Formats: sequence, C-alpha cells, structure tokens
Amino acid sequence: MVTERRIRLRQKKLSDAREDYAWQTDPELCRLDAAEALKMSYRQYLAEYTFELCYPTTGRYEFAIENLQGEHIGNCVYYNVDTYEGKAELGIMIGNRAYWNQGYGKEAVDALLDHIFQTTRLEKVYLTTLEWNLRAQKCFKKCGFTPCGKISRDGSIFLMMVIHRSEWEKLRKNNNQQENSETGSGQNPPEVSKA
Repeated sequence: MVTERRIRLRQKKLSDAREDYAWQTDPELCRLDAAEALKMSYRQYLAEYTFELCYPTTGRYEFAIENLQGEHIGNCVYYNVDTYEGKAELGIMIGNRAYWNQGYGKEAVDALLDHIFQTTRLEKVYLTTLEWNLRAQKCFKKCGFTPCGKISRDGSIFLMMVIHRSEWEKLRKNNNQQENSETGSGQNPPEVSKA
C-alpha cells in the first residue's frame, strides 16, 4: 500500500469490479483512452475479473486508487515491464468524476512512481496519452514526465512521455526540500509499505 496526502494505492480486490465495470462501459471515459466501451454483461465481466485477480498477467501490476476514507475513485497500473531494458509503461484513470480537476491524478501518479522507483530496479517509466488530452499532459508534466515522441495507433495520435529514475530522484529531492522549508520539519516523504 502506498499513501499520499489524499489518496492511497492498494491491491485490486473483487469489490472493485462494480466501479471498474461502470467506468469501462462509460463512453466518455473510454474515449479518453481511445478505447471502445465494453459491451459484455456484468456477469461475464465479473467472471473474467475474478480470473484475472486469481491469475494476474505477468509483468502487469494494477492498483486501486482510493481516498483516505476508503472510496475507490480510480485505478493505475504499470505494465509492459522490461527488466532487460529497465522500463515499464504507466497508465491511470480517475473514474469517479467528482475527483477530476483537483490534483488526485497527480497524487496517484506520484505515488505509483514512488512505488516503482523505490521497489524495482527500473530506470524509466513511459506512457502514452492522446495528443488532444491536454489535461492529462499537464498532469504528467507536473509529475516530471517529458514528451519524447508521437505514435499513431488505430487512427489516433498519442504523445509519448517519459521520466527517468534520475529525474524522479531530483524531483523528489526538490519536493522534500520545499516541504521541509514550508513545515520546518525534516520529515521524509510517505513510505511505501506492502499490504
């Protein structure tokens, strides 16, 4: 489990299925990911969801994002883990619209990057976001990602962004110094703990 100021990341569980299904059948949310809304029944979805929880895909690490009151508000993941090249791809979705445009996405990405760089030997994390999704790009830039190219996939143009371990370390050091000067404390950032 990874905790930030207003959110925590935790392992996915079966009780997340209802929200996940609602979000994956929502055309607007799917459009933000250049995906089609799911057409399967909830019963079929639940069967596949249960199987995936029991037998997760190798190289894919999914987390629920919840507020500190325990409400499931979204999901994040790192996947396509390549230990030889030291890289992985990151994805995030804040499915609950009540939490949009308030910095929850940034906190979740920061928490996931902290987890990745503190618990693995990966040297870089990359992502793709739709070229027109300026809100997402703004969030990712605040987290330290920089644009590194564009790709076309299924008729959509995506901006590729990347952050390297060394950039993350500098960003965390600067953030810690700023927090310490604001609070006058020498506290360290939230620690990653395994649940």
